[in-house]
Amino acid sequence: MFEQAYIDYLAHFHGTRDYFECHELLEERWKEDKPLDKNALWVGLIQLAVSLYHHRRENFNGAKRTIQKAEAILTDHYGELGEYGLDAKALLSMIDTIRYRIEHEQPYQSMEIPLMSDELKKAASLRCKEWGISYNTPSDLHDETIIHRHSMRDRTDVINERLEALSQRRSSQ
Repeated sequence: MFEQAYIDYLAHFHGTRDYFECHELLEERWKEDKPLDKNALWVGLIQLAVSLYHHRRENFNGAKRTIQKAEAILTDHYGELGEYGLDAKALLSMIDTIRYRIEHEQPYQSMEIPLMSDELKKAASLRCKEWGISYNTPSDLHDETIIHRHSMRDRTDVINERLEALSQRRSSQ
């Protein structure tokens, strides 16, 4: 019933706490939709993960911007959050708590997205088990590879893709 990218997003969100990977997973899913709607529910979930990524790194300005975007988008989609197995009221309450913590520059805390669907929680938990991790494990605040993932990842593919796109634009002019 639920898409694998979404299940993997939740498994990373609650298991590995790799919010950067959460972003990557749902960005791929979001790009499959036409047209690219910057206010799509997927984008709201991406922004939620990105805000926690920034918060954990104590980038309060980036965290504040992205949690505000997440809140606005997910509020706009309030009526359909249940279709994605989410408890809309509890999710927006959680986001309010995160926003408060960010605005007051309080330390990051791992959060659990409130799920109404036992099937979805079971699928995400099973995915964590397949990866050899526990569901709803707190973030390891000493794991630099997760905390600073954006600066430690291999960007060769992204750079090559951008160079290819640039080359194609230049050749078509």
